[in-house]
Amino acid sequence: MAKIKSKIPKKMQWLFWSVDVNDLDLKKDKNYIILQALNYGTWEDLKWLFKIYSEREIKNTVKNPGRGLWFRGVLNFWNLMFSLKLKKKTFEKAILNLEQYAK
Repeated sequence: MAKIKSKIPKKMQWLFWSVDVNDLDLKKDKNYIILQALNYGTWEDLKWLFKIYSEREIKNTVKNPGRGLWFRGVLNFWNLMFSLKLKKKTFEKAILNLEQYAK
């Protein structure tokens, strides 16, 4: 659960290009918010993220990655940062594969 009552700053709208930040709920949309910030966010975005969500909540999102949603380097980085050991199959399924659309 979010540590403090807050809204996503308007300056972070670029992370959520498919929705208006005013429509996002910090609790209900937690995994989406964490995913977008970890995958695309700046240092400032990450500082905000770690103020709003506990390390456990963020780690849980990394530990249970959605299929085809992560950049390989980003997921690998956060696995190392949190000392996680995802199964190879789970890791590979989580990786966004843009090459499949280039054909």
